[in-house]
Amino acid sequence: MAYLTKVLHMELVEAANVQNLWKAFTNFAPLLGAIISDAHVGRFKTIAYASFFSLLGLMTVTLTSGLHQLHPPPCNIDHPVSCDGPNRLQLGVLLLGLGFLSIGSGGIRSCSIPFGVDQFDQRTEQGLKGMASYFNWYYLTFSIVLILAHTVIVYIQDNIGWFIGFSIPTGLMACAIVLFFAGMRLYVYVNPEGSVFSGIARVIVAARKKRNIEFPVENDGTVEYYDPPVKPGVSSKLPLTNQFKFLDKAAMIAKGDLTSDGVQTNKWRLCSVQEVEEVKCLIRVVPVWSAVIISIVAMSTHEAFTIPQATIMDRHMGRHFEIPPGSVSVITFITIGIWVPIYARVLVPSLWRIRKFRLTLLQRMGIGIVFAILSMFTAGFVESVRRTRALESKQMSVFWLALQLILLGLSESFLFIGQIEFFNSQFPEHMRSIANSLFPLSFAASNYVSSLLVTTVHKFSDWLNNDINRGKLDYYFYLIAGLGLVNLVYFWYCAKSYQYKTGSQIEDLEQEKSLLD
Repeated sequence: MAYLTKVLHMELVEAANVQNLWKAFTNFAPLLGAIISDAHVGRFKTIAYASFFSLLGLMTVTLTSGLHQLHPPPCNIDHPVSCDGPNRLQLGVLLLGLGFLSIGSGGIRSCSIPFGVDQFDQRTEQGLKGMASYFNWYYLTFSIVLILAHTVIVYIQDNIGWFIGFSIPTGLMACAIVLFFAGMRLYVYVNPEGSVFSGIARVIVAARKKRNIEFPVENDGTVEYYDPPVKPGVSSKLPLTNQFKFLDKAAMIAKGDLTSDGVQTNKWRLCSVQEVEEVKCLIRVVPVWSAVIISIVAMSTHEAFTIPQATIMDRHMGRHFEIPPGSVSVITFITIGIWVPIYARVLVPSLWRIRKFRLTLLQRMGIGIVFAILSMFTAGFVESVRRTRALESKQMSVFWLALQLILLGLSESFLFIGQIEFFNSQFPEHMRSIANSLFPLSFAASNYVSSLLVTTVHKFSDWLNNDINRGKLDYYFYLIAGLGLVNLVYFWYCAKSYQYKTGSQIEDLEQEKSLLD
């Protein structure tokens, strides 16, 4: 946002839409990366190719700041209204660089977590414990990196120069590629097993072809289900469940479905129980996935408008140091960095030791949604006070934004980590790339919703004025908070009706039913 508005001289709403649409494309790309990884090249090669695209994208964006031909000239201080925006070439090169970054993100974000999980042997107790703590430490490390990015890098961009500020992460990406390839001899590799989506399509087609077949009467063994041993490498065999029984017809053995050797004569007419249950896993997860989108819209809203707010607030820390506007959001990441170890190492063991109680994944996600709503209500109140004082020619301290950013950090700590673990635990092993693509896919959906809301609100109201002192940004925050309350009811319904994958979260399921009821 700072680069688009300060260097490229875009209007606030235009810059917000560019950011939202680019992030939407970036977060949709992991779904394509998961398909390519699972069906063709595998996770290691996908990460490798994607890393080079990320490096190329960073190099391109760095050039837009370093070459004067690739960005507009500085504004005339005496005539700020006459600032020129980017021309077609300048905007095109920037979008090209962002496109390369999106392609890189598509491969890295869909495969990095599953590739990490592949390194643990889930057949051992030590492997299971390692994988359980992996998700917390992954997100904690990620948050620490973001703290450095939003302090050191942002300070360099604001005070030394954008070219150097972009060159540093470009150089770090090159180092990351070297480190990634340095560990090649140590990695555990899982070969691609074909596209998951073709198996999903076969189940749907087979169930439709057999839609007129009647289910057997209870205790009548006239109909058999096709349930062969699972493929090598698949450690969990899924039993047939009672949910979505219309799909069970895809696994019913009818006359002519099997050869004399017990092999399917047509894979588009007969599927295994394992394949049917995998489709059920996906169907069960989709409502829960959709129920977190509005909460992520709240986070996108903070990202888009915290910098414009901070820019016109008092950012002094002491007499001589002024906090860069882009560094204010570091409060969120510091909150995550502090809270996650306390939750994982202190709160969870204490609750279990004292009351034999622990939060389920869905309960953690629900708590995260509540914190997201509270953060938007707080943001609305603070913005209302800030605008009132600004109109009276009084400047508020930027630390007034701290409470809403702390609430946002708590929201991410519960919602994001719970969501990552939820997706990974509710899908079979070979579908984990798809599971992890759902996480950024929820961001893609939220970015599209954010862009639609920003455009619609700007068209029909004066809430999102380029001069936020003349607008009513607090009304927009309250709108997002209200949508969050409606969404909370929807999430509660989805959580109450959710049935965990057989063989996982058994204790959580019992707790879930008792607490939700």
